[in-house]
Amino acid sequence: MQFHLNGFQPGDPEIADPAERVQASGATGAVPDEVDVLIVGCGPAGLTLAAQLAQFPDIKTCIVEQKPDRLLVGQADGVACRTMEMFHAYGFSERVLKEAYWVNETTFWKPDERLPETIVRNGRVQDVEDGLSEFPHVILNQARIHDGFLDVMRKSPAKLEPHYSRRLLDLQVDPAAGPAGPAVTVRLERVDAGNEGSVETIKARYVVGCDGARSMVRKSIGRELHGDSANHAWGVMDVLAVTDFPDIRFKSLIQSAKDGSLLIIPREGGYMVRIYVELAKLEVGERVANRNITADDVIAKAQRILKPHTLEVKEIAWWSVYEIGQRLTDKFDDVPEAEIASRLPRIFIAGDACHTHSPKAGQGMNVSMQDAFNLGWKLAAVLRKQCAPHLLHSYSAERQSVAKELIDFDREWAGILASSAKAGGADADRTQDYFVRHGRYTAGTATHYTPSILTGAASHQHLAHGLVIGKRFHSAPVIRLADAKPVHLGHAAQADGRFRIYAFSPAEDPAAAGSAIRALCNFLTDARESPLKRFTPVGADIDSVIDFRAVFQQNHRELDVASMPSLLLPRKGRYGLRDYEKMFCPDLKSGQDIFTMRGIDRKAGCVVVVRPDQYVANVLPLSDFAGLASYFDAFMLQVN
Repeated sequence: MQFHLNGFQPGDPEIADPAERVQASGATGAVPDEVDVLIVGCGPAGLTLAAQLAQFPDIKTCIVEQKPDRLLVGQADGVACRTMEMFHAYGFSERVLKEAYWVNETTFWKPDERLPETIVRNGRVQDVEDGLSEFPHVILNQARIHDGFLDVMRKSPAKLEPHYSRRLLDLQVDPAAGPAGPAVTVRLERVDAGNEGSVETIKARYVVGCDGARSMVRKSIGRELHGDSANHAWGVMDVLAVTDFPDIRFKSLIQSAKDGSLLIIPREGGYMVRIYVELAKLEVGERVANRNITADDVIAKAQRILKPHTLEVKEIAWWSVYEIGQRLTDKFDDVPEAEIASRLPRIFIAGDACHTHSPKAGQGMNVSMQDAFNLGWKLAAVLRKQCAPHLLHSYSAERQSVAKELIDFDREWAGILASSAKAGGADADRTQDYFVRHGRYTAGTATHYTPSILTGAASHQHLAHGLVIGKRFHSAPVIRLADAKPVHLGHAAQADGRFRIYAFSPAEDPAAAGSAIRALCNFLTDARESPLKRFTPVGADIDSVIDFRAVFQQNHRELDVASMPSLLLPRKGRYGLRDYEKMFCPDLKSGQDIFTMRGIDRKAGCVVVVRPDQYVANVLPLSDFAGLASYFDAFMLQVN
């Protein structure tokens, strides 16, 4: 899909008229007096959270932003494979895949040994290892990612729109407020024309600060970012340019002999390209603003690094300079470590509000959105009285450790890319080796939650080697039994707040009276201890809280749909229509057998529990009814 040929235009490239490409965004009038959740900030984290909560019309959510309107250009652009999996759950992955640049290979350049002032290609690698994800690593303007979430919000049951031009003044927590009450009082100053200086007050049960590195929400709860001070300046620029550099449409890491490093990221549309340019080492306490670096300075540095190749910039769509520094806050909510047992969190922070780092690893936007995906379903479950409020402690516990890993990775990666004299100059071989070895991390698939109330122990991991407890559910192709449609099993999981239970059957006939699948279905349907019976509200669809599905080993033509347990053909909705999309078989025609691909024990089978944010929560034997029940009992609230 090509666009930007005659100049950069923000908005939807499928709309021919540039004047109509950017849809109106933003709520009118004052903010509500009282809400369940107030989100401060319309960046990637804030919009991910808002889009999740907007799926629930019984949750009153408000999102505010200091800027006057939606983002149109610039900032982050890298979308990891794991993030694409999340976008599919939100329903807009296809649009991103169509519009984005796909990162297929990465090239590496180093100084020419015969002529060190020029560069030569040193290597080329596949960007993402085969089989890591069904989705590629792509590049798309952050503004278009925002548009995807805004569209989800607009079409959601809650029909949520941001309130722009609101600056957070302060917030206060009432320690005497009960769990169900609006414990946080927030004051917002309007900064839009005609309303400047007017103050709005809003009460909220929970507040989430997604308001960036200078977060007022973080400061209000006494949290600080700690870490390395910025000591290196880089420039970033989106350009339409003419060049004879042969790898301009590949992601390229270039290290020169004397002028530093350059990172080239091709952008969507076939013509635009982003360049990250190493500029200068900063003195202790110096800020990059003191250098008065211009766009021409950034271009000139890039031209020197690219020699003997030329670079003629025709248009700059966006540019900035920034300082590298890795900083992290010690906790992502307002509860001191010593008070966890006696106090519940009311205020949370996500994204850049709690971790900052360089953009060259392409992780900032991705990790921020995963923060919000982790928090969103938990807030919804607590607000809808599905889960006990102590579940909210798990957000900081899980995501702070992930952010620490990101900071450590970014510190090392930034050091490798920088060509400091202290490090002995650029080492192209080390750069390429590090990139390949850490491919799963940069793809976003390396996150591994440790055992907790939400993540089971690895006691039965041997039943499904490839579906690792604590890691994201690694999807695989299957055939839907009822209609023979090839689908991905993981795509059954939408961002709707539901848990998933996938039952992988032994080789026996699953419809037989004594089969393990039938016994499990009978337990889930009839037993008093069944999590489906305990936690599904009376009158609700049987899969409204926990979605149960089964995967059989047989070819789909060998099984009779009608003879399967009734739980796998549930009656739903006002007319009691049957749901025919609960049963799957291996894709034997293509040779992609999910049992082989994910190391599932063919003799015993297993149960795989998956959290609403797509992480494997537990792997259990099919007959471990008590273990399955006790997992959910630890944090869910009985409704019947």
